[in-house]
Order: sequence, then structure tokens, then C-alpha cells
Amino acid sequence: MKILVCISCVPDTTSKIAIDPSTSQISSQGLTYIVGPYDDYALSRAIELKESNGAEVIVLHVGGSESEALIRKCLALGADSAVRIDGNPISSTQIADAIVDYVKQNPVDLILMGKESIDYNSGIVHGLVAGALGYVHFNPVMHLDLAGNDLHVEVEIDGGKMEVSCALPAVLGCQEPIAEWKIPSMRGIMTARTKEISVLPLNPTDSVKLVKASIAETARRNKMIDAADAETLIDLLKTETNVL
Repeated sequence: MKILVCISCVPDTTSKIAIDPSTSQISSQGLTYIVGPYDDYALSRAIELKESNGAEVIVLHVGGSESEALIRKCLALGADSAVRIDGNPISSTQIADAIVDYVKQNPVDLILMGKESIDYNSGIVHGLVAGALGYVHFNPVMHLDLAGNDLHVEVEIDGGKMEVSCALPAVLGCQEPIAEWKIPSMRGIMTARTKEISVLPLNPTDSVKLVKASIAETARRNKMIDAADAETLIDLLKTETNVL
């Protein structure tokens, strides 16, 4: 069995985010990057399945060479090999297309990724991938067991959760408590240095091109209303926000 774990490399949650005024994009100056926390859950569960079912775990990331240290960390945790699709994607569609192109040429049984990245929080890549490949898709998955060619998953839904059984292949978006985050061992770190990271080009025929990006400036006005003066607050909500 082959399990493909797709990871995102995102700014550390403790980083101070600044916008580059020349590009209207997040400035990478001084930022520390980490593997997306939800992707960490997906990778941890894949490694557990490797240990219990003898699966092969492949890590895939769409991005530049600056992400290779984080990919090495994934290998140190227990992934068998890694693929980096070299490029700077500008949309979820472009990332999904790159994953789909890879899987069509290198079939896998199960694709795991986080339910969303924590930078853009779009949470649609897994659905796009599953739709393009015709795979079963669930998100967000909180529990995953494997029995032969069948998956048993627990999916969060509005107001509760549901248990589902389905056949492979499948694409799953993962979240806690699907697995415990893992810490690389010294042996794993040393072994990761010799593991392969295949570098493939991002499809140059992709039709998505960034023409212009801008961030709207929003005038924010702070008004302090005394707790005893509820009528004034209600009047402001009616006249200035039209929410009532």
C-alpha cells in the first residue's frame, strides 16, 4: 500500500506577519516556517499505518527549495521518500492540479493532508484532488483505521460526528485527534539525510497567472460605549452597520 501525504509549509503561528507593500503579499522577511499543523496530524497517522500495516509513506510538497529542511523533518519522522514539485503556486487549483498530475503518473492508494492550511485556510485542495481523480473524499477526519482495502473513518459534521466505511482509493482531510504529533528521533534525523527528495517541475502550461493583488484598506473606528448606556450602542448598530 502507498500513502501520499501532502504537506504545506506555513508561517509559524508565533511569527509577526507583515505585508510587502510592493507586492501586497506576505513578506517572508524574518519569518519562520513550519509544516502545517493539520498536515502534521495526517503525517503522524500515515506513519502509524506504516508501522501497523507495512505501508509506504511518500511526502509531497508544492513549493520552492526553501521548504527542503521541513521536508527532511518529515523524512526524519518516518516517511520513506519525498517529492517536491518546484514552483511558487498562487492558487489552490494550481496546487491541486500538481498533486493530481503526480498521482496519475505515480498511483497511490490513500492521500492524506490537513483539513486546511493555516495561512489561507481555504480547505479545498483535498476536495479538488479527489474530484479530479474520482476518489472517495471525506473532511475533516478525526479517526482513521485501515482493514485490508477498507477504510473506517470518523468525520466531524455539524453538531456531531459520523462513522463511515469505504473502499480505497480515497482522499482525506485530517484534524486532531486522528493521531499524536511525533518528534523525530536522532536515528530518524540521521537516516533522513540519505533519503531521496525527488524534485519535479511545476506544470508550465498551467493557465492560472497572477495579474494583480491588492489588499483593501479598511478604516476602523473604535468607540467605547459605557456598559450602562446600551441604548446608544443599539442606535449605533442600527445607523452605522445596518445589522439590526
